[in-house]
Amino acid sequence: MNVNIEDSWKAELSTEFEKPYFKNLIDFVKEEYRLHQCFPPGSDIFAAFDHCPFNDVKVVIIGQDPYHGEGQANGLCFSVKDGVSHPPSLINIFKEIETDIHKPYPKSGNLEAWAKQGVLLLNATLTVRAHEAGSHQKKGWEQFTDAVIKSVSDHKKEVVFLLWGGFAKKKASLIDASKHHVLTSGHPSPLSANRGYWFGNKNFSKTNELLRQSGKQVIAW
Repeated sequence: MNVNIEDSWKAELSTEFEKPYFKNLIDFVKEEYRLHQCFPPGSDIFAAFDHCPFNDVKVVIIGQDPYHGEGQANGLCFSVKDGVSHPPSLINIFKEIETDIHKPYPKSGNLEAWAKQGVLLLNATLTVRAHEAGSHQKKGWEQFTDAVIKSVSDHKKEVVFLLWGGFAKKKASLIDASKHHVLTSGHPSPLSANRGYWFGNKNFSKTNELLRQSGKQVIAW
């Protein structure tokens, strides 16, 4: 199947695109976008891959679903388009960056600049029906994104995986911790953060220290 995705990922995932589940998934997504308002825009479904080629990946952040509000989702987990109000989880991410590495809170919630430095911002489910959280779960996306995580784990080394919250932590079983770094924390959502499970995790400075030790360029968060 010809999938409109960045070339290095197309090569890496070519066998996945030929599997029956993936064809069924694409048929489902096309029908959903035809019948309903869905996010992100069709051209942004694979944006996480388009902005971060396979060879450049050095950090992976795993989210769950795209934002389901009007004009929010841009294909990168936790990220919103320029000019869009910051959702609560993103606010808490930026607050932790402020205290962790003393970088001022940014105006834009668009995380494309992270992706272009080698941060794969991967939602487990890449599409959603408007205003219906979780509406495209268990249709095949999770099988695909699990294959992405495993491919990064199998074919790269010393990648930093950031697993935030219970859902993301379950993905640890896909990662070879003997050759990669896994940092965990509570989820940045208010429910988790306000219980003390998010703030103070220092995941951003820790990530940069691990990259530095690996001889890689640090991330300008």
